[in-house]
Amino acid sequence: MKIKITSDSTCDLSPELLRENDIELFPLFINKGDESFRDGVDIQPADIFAHVAAGGALCSTAAVPVGVFHDRFAELAKEYDAVFHVNIGSGFSASHQNAVLAAEDLPNVYVIDSRNLSTGQGHVVLEACRLAKTATDPEEMYRQLNAFAPTVDASFLLDRLDYMVKGGRCSSVVALGANLLRLKPCIEVVDNKMIVGKKYRGSYVKCMEHYVRDRLENHDDLLYDTIFITHTPVPQEILDTVHRTVRECGDFEHIYETNAGCTISCHCGEGTLGVLYLHKLKN
Repeated sequence: MKIKITSDSTCDLSPELLRENDIELFPLFINKGDESFRDGVDIQPADIFAHVAAGGALCSTAAVPVGVFHDRFAELAKEYDAVFHVNIGSGFSASHQNAVLAAEDLPNVYVIDSRNLSTGQGHVVLEACRLAKTATDPEEMYRQLNAFAPTVDASFLLDRLDYMVKGGRCSSVVALGANLLRLKPCIEVVDNKMIVGKKYRGSYVKCMEHYVRDRLENHDDLLYDTIFITHTPVPQEILDTVHRTVRECGDFEHIYETNAGCTISCHCGEGTLGVLYLHKLKN
């Protein structure tokens, strides 16, 4: 079968992985002041950081419109036997529902709720690409991808909390206490939502090492195929520490380092890094 895989700009896959797998992206929209930009096309994370550093209000994200999805889905549906679109989790954006609405009259277009974001979503996109190589039944592939999505483990460690405070996701009182105690919160993606997990104390480099070990050590259900190290701007010392610790914690076949796009950048700011990997599929 001839199958096309699409996603949206929040999946944070590298340009190399997008090219290798012929993945087409739909950019979300980033609102900066009174202007709206296409994520990764007209605006980059560095533009967001510069805007906020200059005293500007926090940027926000907006969903891909139904019409944009429908027009492109309709074109692809004529060219391919099946189209699989892996969307940012339905708990994070209206983009998923918009894609579902757009595909209603296109029987060979399948919309997958990744239940995730960033390269947590990227894991589901790459699984779709893997399955597409040998798939003969789109309905079975759809079932497999929906079963696969919950196996993704996604989290990020934050060095600064001002973006979360400005975005209304962390009270200023909590942020003040965390800053005074030098706490670094781990933000976990659970059931299509972001929650605050363990809080680490000390220097960022030490917190980061402990965070990676907590995520990867002493777990007997991890898959050691692919892991993403995804981040906004962080010091090289942090990246070196994370790569070393990941290698010490498991013999991963593929370790991909990717830059977080505008969605993570809008909500978390600079100094954010996550390790995103897979658990074994439960029977």
